[in-house]
Amino acid sequence: MTVTLHPPASACPACAAAPAAEAVAASHVPAKAHIVLSLPAIHCAACMSKVERALNANPAVRSARVNLTLKRVSIEAEAAVTAADVIPLVEGAGYEAHELDSTALSATTTDKAGRDLLMRLAVAGFAAMNVMLLSVAVWSGAEGQTRDLFHWISAAIVLPAVAFSGMPFFRNAWTALAARCLNMDVPISLAILLAVGTSLWETSLSGEHAYFDAAITLTFFLLTGRYLDHRTRSVARSAAEELAALEVPRAWRLTADGEEQVTASALAVGDLIRVRPGGRMPVDGEITQGCSELDRSLLTGETLPVFAEPGRSVSAGEVNLTGPLVVRASAVGRDTSLHRMADLVAVAESGCSRYTSLADRAAKLYAPGVHILSALAFLGWLAFTGDLRVALNIAAAVLIITCPCALGLAVPAVTTAASGRLFKRGLLIKDATALERLAQVDTVVFDKTGTLTAGTPELTNLGAFPRRDLEIALALAEGSSHPLALSLTAAAREAGVTPAPVANVTEIPGHGTQGLWRGQGVRLGRAAWVGGGGQSPQTATWLRIGDGPAQAFLFTDRLRDGAEEAVLTLKEAGLKVILLSGDTAPAVEALARRLGIAQWMAEALPQDKVQRIAAMTDEGAHVLMVGDGLNDTAALTAAHASISPASALDAARVASDIVLLGGSLAPIPEAVQTARKATRRIRENFTLATWYNVVAVPLAVAGLCSPLIAALAMSASSITVSLNALRLR
Repeated sequence: MTVTLHPPASACPACAAAPAAEAVAASHVPAKAHIVLSLPAIHCAACMSKVERALNANPAVRSARVNLTLKRVSIEAEAAVTAADVIPLVEGAGYEAHELDSTALSATTTDKAGRDLLMRLAVAGFAAMNVMLLSVAVWSGAEGQTRDLFHWISAAIVLPAVAFSGMPFFRNAWTALAARCLNMDVPISLAILLAVGTSLWETSLSGEHAYFDAAITLTFFLLTGRYLDHRTRSVARSAAEELAALEVPRAWRLTADGEEQVTASALAVGDLIRVRPGGRMPVDGEITQGCSELDRSLLTGETLPVFAEPGRSVSAGEVNLTGPLVVRASAVGRDTSLHRMADLVAVAESGCSRYTSLADRAAKLYAPGVHILSALAFLGWLAFTGDLRVALNIAAAVLIITCPCALGLAVPAVTTAASGRLFKRGLLIKDATALERLAQVDTVVFDKTGTLTAGTPELTNLGAFPRRDLEIALALAEGSSHPLALSLTAAAREAGVTPAPVANVTEIPGHGTQGLWRGQGVRLGRAAWVGGGGQSPQTATWLRIGDGPAQAFLFTDRLRDGAEEAVLTLKEAGLKVILLSGDTAPAVEALARRLGIAQWMAEALPQDKVQRIAAMTDEGAHVLMVGDGLNDTAALTAAHASISPASALDAARVASDIVLLGGSLAPIPEAVQTARKATRRIRENFTLATWYNVVAVPLAVAGLCSPLIAALAMSASSITVSLNALRLR
């Protein structure tokens, strides 16, 4: 049954025709694609204009706008345009570009909790300014009915402002009391409520002093600390989610009508999936068609590609290097090998969650003491004077002057300053206790592939070949996208080599490339396929010209920028450095010797890494783990603190406490140094807050401080703590 909707009758013919006109216009609006790219290398207005010009020069691009702050470009293009079409345009302009998942990014654009805190902070600040203006009149000598009028106006401003702005503290305090425990928000809430209640009582009795200004100022300073802490966390979450959005999980599923692109979550066991060269396996399964080579480095740490042919099992996360493959899915979603480490991670997380921050430990000691002291002051003065009004005023002064505003600011103020400093150096703090734990580390464990090394091969024996052989090898290498062929091509081009006239160059997926040179067959690829080549302890690709002997081009994994500097600086700082890798023993030993790392372990499985870290922890060591692969995820979680590069797999970045945004490892020693300084600043802030209480509390208990003076003293301590924290910047 078809239902037709008719527009309502209208007295105006033009209005009646409008819906039809809009429908016609809408049918002529061409579809468009919205693409978001991350541009990590841009840094100035010139970069912005260069990228925008490169994109807008393409007729398929309707508009391109670069956001320098977020380091991303938003592109509106024709419907058929994909990220793969526009990324080369940006790279042609000289800038690195990665596709971002706009769905994942949408979660970072709305920060409801931050907006809520900021709104409450604004209300508290506005109310505090107005109440302070009224208080000036009272302090200037207003008496009698004039003073009472100003007090009642202050009450009318403060009561709704405190009820609205103080809600985060009241809610948390109620939750703690309902669970029969104390937290930092319990004394905060009591101080605010007691200040307001005392002020209302004084005003109703036409008293000289009311402390509405103290209550609202106290709320404002506490909200400032809470918002600082939230901003530090939300910036970290936002950047971490953007890094996660770099990976867009899609798969090509074969159907009776051809093939269709679907999300990995839509795949089912038994589906046939085509994995193109350069694509990552979305499922566990078995190869049913095609030959290629697989890069398993992120999964196992192996640097050598593995030959893939029909009948071979593959795991989710492996990268197809050369030829197209068809895989029949045997496990999808949470049943794949990518999730088999979940149990290891869960066990490690349960150990990590036992860590308690300095602020939480201080709150456990501080909150009961504040309440007991205030209650004793109330009972003592009530017994001494018999005046309930005097006793209540002094109890309020004690509670306000001991209110943990300085303690509430001590950690977030320092964390914000330290996080800002490290962010400028390319380090993103994700966890609230990461800095405190990082300051305690005495042992640093590095993964090899993708962490200490760049994960890309580097040709080492180019000079051992005659010019003729290099020209032939270059001609064959240019016909392949294999990592070893790409490295050989780059090295030969840099040496000024030009390709020989090799005809009929074809790539045999999983084996190599072949062609004809002066009537002779030439091959470049795997030793067994080329023929006559022996096994090499190093990564190698083999060249054979005609019936001549096969020759090996040897490769080594290139060190990541700053690796030598980071290891040396950490050792000079007195930290023990250890190398744990899933790669082969010769490769791990060679790298350890090159970097001067005395302790190393090769062919380590994920559980081996966790057990080694657990053993060191049992011996009293505080381990910092630096890794990037799936095989490092459980170890990153089990370690006392952890760092992963931005190029790491999503699971590793989620498990780590800190993300290294740049390509260099050099900032890692500075992160440890900054964390130690930050912890010292936090302890200094606690000391300042403690000495402030040692001096101020006796005065309040002795009745020498009114609640107003107590609020001013509390504000002074908060400012002192904030200024001390800023020394980190």
